[in-house]
Amino acid sequence: MYERILIPTDGSDVAETAIDQALDLAERYGAEVHALFVVDTDSLSLTLGGEQLDRIEQGRFDEMEEVKAKAEEATGYVAERASERGLDVVEHVSAGRPHEMVAQYAEGHGIDLVVMGSHGRSGVRRALLGSVTERVLRGTDVPVLVVDAREKK
Repeated sequence: MYERILIPTDGSDVAETAIDQALDLAERYGAEVHALFVVDTDSLSLTLGGEQLDRIEQGRFDEMEEVKAKAEEATGYVAERASERGLDVVEHVSAGRPHEMVAQYAEGHGIDLVVMGSHGRSGVRRALLGSVTERVLRGTDVPVLVVDAREKK
């Protein structure tokens, strides 16, 4: 039923709520797991200079230690949890608008299911920017399993 499962992660607790469910499904169906971290260029454009933002948009994360470390930590967490179950993970980092990059990745890599938490941000930022999960739901034809963030509590 599922051959490739995508877990978008920003490293937040909310994103982590989806990992166990995604890995359960991957185990059950023998699916390949993909972990995706998206560097949100809209958010960074407010704090970074043009040259730094250009590097990120070009995928030159090695030059941005803080961004690289956050991305590796987020996708590495998925890989670590998957290895405990004997599953391999394809880790990927991209830059752009998170909802667009999740949809593009899913469609471009033959993903059968996207599994993500109900939201990765809270408070005013979520209200202003909107829910990435909601935008992914509206922006792709790939099925999306939304895991309730309250489940982690």
